[in-house]
Amino acid sequence: MDPDEYTVFKPSMKDPALDPVIGVRIGSKRIKTVYASTGLTRTEGTPETERSQRVLNDAEIRTLAGWAAAVEKHYGCPMDLEWAKDGLTGELWILQARPETVQSRRHTATLRRCRLTTAPGAPLVDGTAVGEAIGRGLVVALEHPVDLDRFPSGGVLVTGITDPDWEPVMKRASAIVTDHGGRTSHAAIVSRELGVPAVVGAGDATHVLRDVREVTVSCAEGEHGHVYGGLLPYEESEEDLERLPTTRTHVMLNLADPSAAFRWWRLPADGVGLARMEFIVAHQIKVHPMALLHPERLDSHDRHLIERLTEGYPDQGSYFVDRLSHGIARIAASRWPAPVVVRTSDFKTNEYAKLLGGRPFEPDEANPMIGWRGASRYYDQGYREGFALECRALRRVRETMGLTNVVVMIPFCRTLGEADRVLDTMMEEGLVRGRKGLQVYVMAEIPANIILAQDFAERFDGFSIGSNDLTQLTLGIDRDSEVLARIFDEADPAVTRSIGTLVTRAHSVGRTVGLCGQRPSDDPAFTEFLVAAGVDSISVAPDSFATVK
Repeated sequence: MDPDEYTVFKPSMKDPALDPVIGVRIGSKRIKTVYASTGLTRTEGTPETERSQRVLNDAEIRTLAGWAAAVEKHYGCPMDLEWAKDGLTGELWILQARPETVQSRRHTATLRRCRLTTAPGAPLVDGTAVGEAIGRGLVVALEHPVDLDRFPSGGVLVTGITDPDWEPVMKRASAIVTDHGGRTSHAAIVSRELGVPAVVGAGDATHVLRDVREVTVSCAEGEHGHVYGGLLPYEESEEDLERLPTTRTHVMLNLADPSAAFRWWRLPADGVGLARMEFIVAHQIKVHPMALLHPERLDSHDRHLIERLTEGYPDQGSYFVDRLSHGIARIAASRWPAPVVVRTSDFKTNEYAKLLGGRPFEPDEANPMIGWRGASRYYDQGYREGFALECRALRRVRETMGLTNVVVMIPFCRTLGEADRVLDTMMEEGLVRGRKGLQVYVMAEIPANIILAQDFAERFDGFSIGSNDLTQLTLGIDRDSEVLARIFDEADPAVTRSIGTLVTRAHSVGRTVGLCGQRPSDDPAFTEFLVAAGVDSISVAPDSFATVK
């Protein structure tokens, strides 16, 4: 069974006025068991309308989570619980409780990392990732358990579903792939205990992989596991987190994928310096927000696809707010209570147009990189309603879910008048700078942001340098130009002098300055310059954190 999956944020459970449910994933639930007659059951296909519905509502999730916390407190250790819901009365019951023995016993001071060292190409199949490792080997597709001498040590087990009879074979496998199952399936539980990477609920893996000789199974890319053709090279490393130094300059993370956020919770980072909202929109929402609000402007094909995606929601705008708020909340919860800076959407018009239903709402621009993007969209009638949905999601995360560590950041803000209009628009949507501790930052990626730094500082609580765009607009180089790549350099004196000027001017009026970008990960000299200049924080990709720290 591919079940529903719900994630609850423990700290928000303490306040009955808050909604602690920060993640909902609706499983496929293709089959169900029903009563056939007294004492007998039968298995049958689940109707499409039931498959798309949640099994539990928020109140039931909160009840179960509260019981789980009480059981954990009673026994004094993390617990695995089994539960059931009575089919006649709707009552919830705890059936079994036992100590959780895998995640809770991991040595949190050591971070083991696996990373593919070559571009993998498109995966053959996808599913739910179990563990964070990578395995590879000869494909062994089986319908039933076999004698151990018939299963090669280090083979990749591919099957429909496992049960206890499979465990001797599973111990010999380098990785496991199953068609069915979720995080609580037999394959998932046993593979965690064995430390073997597994991709479960992969759909038609037994069919797709049957004629493939060798595969690489990667669970090192977040919550989604991927199976690639061939034996791909990868590397493993272990980092002793207790040996990392304490630094005056904060080292934060760049995070985009909510599904990967919990993978990095052990890193002693000072928060998230950049969470990209557009990643959540592109990968978890997939629809242009204006298309959700104005379906009458779409063709019948796009309208049908959107209706299927948003099935079960009271209105299509709620779908956007729900998905976006859950994505932001997962990132914010992974670093609580450290600050998590969430940048509002920064698609270019050509990127927005590629979203489902996006084409009717986006103009054709000769140079979208310096076109209708960032702050200029938020108060414009062409996107004002879409930005309102973004604000509703941010407000829900902070005020309804209780994740007040979220800081809002405005990208590509060209003028002081534009800053005022964006802040007024946010205020109309209930996001008021200073209210309930809300801080609002601005990206410093346009020379105007540096030239008028003290004026921007009157309107915002901090700056975050976008080194790519700042370099692009300072040197007049399209950052995507291959021809000019040789002279695109964030360490050019014109850029570094602008950074130094911004830090001095911002600090003179009590504002913080951070930098989010790849250059500090690749260039120790550039990191040294930032520290010497007095930058308050540097935000880097998680796999570069230890090196930069």
